[in-house]
Amino acid sequence: MKYIIIGLGNFGSSLAEKLTKTGHEVIGVDSKMSKVEALKERITHTICIDCTDQQAVTHLPLKDTDVVIVCIGEDEGANIMATALMKRLKVKRLISRAVSPLHETVLEAMGVDEIVHPEEETADRWAKKLNLSGVVDSFDLTGEYSIIEATVPKKYVGQTLLEVGFRKNYNIVVMTTIKMTEEKNLIGVTRKVTKVQGVASSKTILNEGDILVMYGNIKDIERLLQED
Repeated sequence: MKYIIIGLGNFGSSLAEKLTKTGHEVIGVDSKMSKVEALKERITHTICIDCTDQQAVTHLPLKDTDVVIVCIGEDEGANIMATALMKRLKVKRLISRAVSPLHETVLEAMGVDEIVHPEEETADRWAKKLNLSGVVDSFDLTGEYSIIEATVPKKYVGQTLLEVGFRKNYNIVVMTTIKMTEEKNLIGVTRKVTKVQGVASSKTILNEGDILVMYGNIKDIERLLQED
């Protein structure tokens, strides 16, 4: 089989080498030449390009590739953008790495069915969780913009996204909502389970206890949450 692995950090490079050793054709891609050079003798092919750049990505042999794996771990924003480009270009099979529960939720909302699961949380996400009321999780895409996971403000319970006007009133995009339910495991212990509701629409109704996954400027998100 033919694989393209995007992101040649510890995880991506290890996976690329293992697949090459088992007889597969592997193209390793990274934006850093040092990582590309380090692997050029150990996997089938290496390419140095920025996979968040749509024009650059079109030079990859995506149509002839069986599986594309986005292994970028140190930059969640780059991971999401690269994954989104792969979705848009309709690769045959897409697997993406998530480095946090929220990151995984975003990938699920984008329709990524196969996800390499989270590693560890960061200090920045914990800082937002502790400093902003209602925040469940977060990560930065740039210095000013973040994806925030927060409980639905009480004053908006029962309303639709259109009625609240997140985009118009706050300049915030609601990507998806998450419902919290409870279920018992095999030994009878009750645990909370999250269920992503798919891509949000103007008709999405906000229920008490739901979690919003929002994208926007952190100041706008703070304004929304502080009004509750």
